[in-house]
Amino acid sequence: MQATAYICLVIATLCWGGNSVAGKLALGHISPMMLTFLRWFLAVAMIAAISVPQLRKDWPVVRKNLPLLLFYGVIGYTLFNAMLYSAVQYTTAINVAIEQAGIPMLIFLLNFMFFRTGISLAQCLGFGMTLIGVALTAAHGDLATLLQLSLNRGDGLMLIAIAAYSVYTIFLRWKPPLDWRTLMAVPALGAMLTSLPLLLWEAGRGAAQWPDQAGWVITLYTAIFPSLVAQILYIKGVVAIGANRAGLFINLVPVFGTLLSVALIGEQLQSFHVIALVLTLGGIAIAEKGRPKASSPTVPASPLD
Repeated sequence: MQATAYICLVIATLCWGGNSVAGKLALGHISPMMLTFLRWFLAVAMIAAISVPQLRKDWPVVRKNLPLLLFYGVIGYTLFNAMLYSAVQYTTAINVAIEQAGIPMLIFLLNFMFFRTGISLAQCLGFGMTLIGVALTAAHGDLATLLQLSLNRGDGLMLIAIAAYSVYTIFLRWKPPLDWRTLMAVPALGAMLTSLPLLLWEAGRGAAQWPDQAGWVITLYTAIFPSLVAQILYIKGVVAIGANRAGLFINLVPVFGTLLSVALIGEQLQSFHVIALVLTLGGIAIAEKGRPKASSPTVPASPLD
């Protein structure tokens, strides 16, 4: 059972790691907001096929919590992915992949600020390392650029995406007791509805691009694998080995994202990328190992766990 869980979790994080690469490959084939909308349009159709009967059973609870469930889709699905797909227009997919490792650190800080979660010296050390790694990546290896506030536009957009997903994860503490299929379906519907105004805005600027053949392949990948397959496999892993242990596999997302960027796009792996990966993943590992026993995991949560 454990071996099966590990395989499920590795495949799930591989799918998520490919999301930033898909966004980069989409350039010239489909515009960012078009990709965001079509991804969730197709994902909603597929999720509905497996969720409608359960959604009917859960509807009384859904109705009471509809604003919260739609909010999950707005900030965790639409805003995160719209910013990510926009970011790769200006920065590398490797940068986008590594910068996502900053999500656990920001979740930790938000939990500490608003809920006074326990803090340990190891966590301070670990997230200090993570912060340096993310900053090094955002500054493209030259930390002096941070002092001059001259960040690449794409890295700035990615920081917004990181903040959005962190807030989304914090709000998961209030998720209602619903079946995982319902927890997929309603936020996905919210994501589809709220990505439509972004698409209209993009079209108004004359920047909307209908997908060509390659664009449709990329859209189908994002709709099927990060949106559906990864979610299902992740929850299977959580059920098998528990949320705490399964959550640690999230740290593979920037690793897979970096490797896929090099293998599929041909991006060059710089020395500062390697240093940043070591710092961010090592920092998260130290923070997890040394967290107070009663505190919650600092890794990003899946909407299904």
